[in-house]
Amino acid sequence: MTDPSRSGPRHTAIVGLQWGDEGKGKIVDLLTAEHDVIVRYNGGANAGHTIVVGEERYALHLIPAGILYPDKTCIVGNGVVVDPVKLAEEIDGLRERGIDVGGNLRISDRAHVVMPYHQLLDAAREDCGAGGDPSASSGGAIGTTRRGIGPAYADKVYRSTALRMGELLDEPRLRRRLRAICPLESAQLAALGAHDAAKLDPDALADEYAERGRRLAPHVTDTTWLLHDLLADGRSILFEGANACLLDVDHGTYPYVTSSNSSTLGIAPGTGVPMTCLDRVVGIMKTYATRVGAGPFPTEQDNETGERIRERGREYGTTTGRPRRCGWLDLVAVRYSAMICGVTGLACMLLDVLSGFDELRVCTHYRLADGTVTDRFVPDADQLDAVEPIYETLPGWSEEIDETTGRDDLPPNAKRYLAFIEEKLQVPIEIVSVGPRRAQTLLTV
Repeated sequence: MTDPSRSGPRHTAIVGLQWGDEGKGKIVDLLTAEHDVIVRYNGGANAGHTIVVGEERYALHLIPAGILYPDKTCIVGNGVVVDPVKLAEEIDGLRERGIDVGGNLRISDRAHVVMPYHQLLDAAREDCGAGGDPSASSGGAIGTTRRGIGPAYADKVYRSTALRMGELLDEPRLRRRLRAICPLESAQLAALGAHDAAKLDPDALADEYAERGRRLAPHVTDTTWLLHDLLADGRSILFEGANACLLDVDHGTYPYVTSSNSSTLGIAPGTGVPMTCLDRVVGIMKTYATRVGAGPFPTEQDNETGERIRERGREYGTTTGRPRRCGWLDLVAVRYSAMICGVTGLACMLLDVLSGFDELRVCTHYRLADGTVTDRFVPDADQLDAVEPIYETLPGWSEEIDETTGRDDLPPNAKRYLAFIEEKLQVPIEIVSVGPRRAQTLLTV
């Protein structure tokens, strides 16, 4: 980390500390005002940020949340996998609502492309893993959004079967590549029993995606050089993470993770900007816990408590609409994420959802299968699935807090709850959110 006392602009990273859906979009929107450039460094259209401005609600999946500010530069870095169809839809949707999308949006020519066969492969693998039941999340199914993200990242590593955004701008090259790629992808689909395997026509895809490339060409550039030019020009950068640390492909609850480095450790490879540029890392956490899809969730409450949290928190996926699994706050997990990501301050989201509970439970330790008690997170799905959460119980509060204007004005037990989090994590809380609107945000530093 760079010394935050140095002169010059400050560069900030925003990262989720749980299993995603922590409310990162709101904090990106809030902190965008302090920065010149907003950069997305990982993930694809499987992630969603919801931002509420006045009475308007925006759901963004690929475009950085800073696009709502007309004077900011928004960059989709090379670590993102881009679905050109979804990106064009998102651009059109924003323009229809009066948001300018032009030279303020730049997309890396090295970002990999999500193609239709990636989505077919994603669904076919999930169906096979779930025993043919698309709604199941057991067996070999991961519980993906079926948006083709994993197969696109897999092709990135395979190399010979991958396409990058820059190749969409070179039609002869694109056609040549697709003629080589489609037979291989068709063979995979056929092996998985996908009935759409025979529909991969390389020339038809080349025609379609060359046109999509022409549509997006004004936005496509070498964003690595662009970012370093902006740094040299003294611009401040906000790095916007998608998904969250516990879904990181290397450091999350493997194999129930996303396909990219969704912790801050993905910033350098996903943008070409070294980590030494970072001054501040804001970790975003809910004051309870949620998870979408399959995978271990020690504090899950598959009961009336979980349903109450879900309804009060509107816990349904931005991208898929799937109901999220809900449970008590797991500080073992959050402490691990804060360590991995180098968090310097916390944003505690959705505190208002907990109003009305007589008491609140917080997991501070795990009991392992052999009876050992630990405060260290276990980033392995099978091992984590076997732990027993050990809770501390705190008193709740009955007052609604969505109109509170300062941390000192919160009910005493709400203030105690926040202080308990700070004590256990040894990281200061900088922001508290008590509702979805911009005004429902308490700045505590």
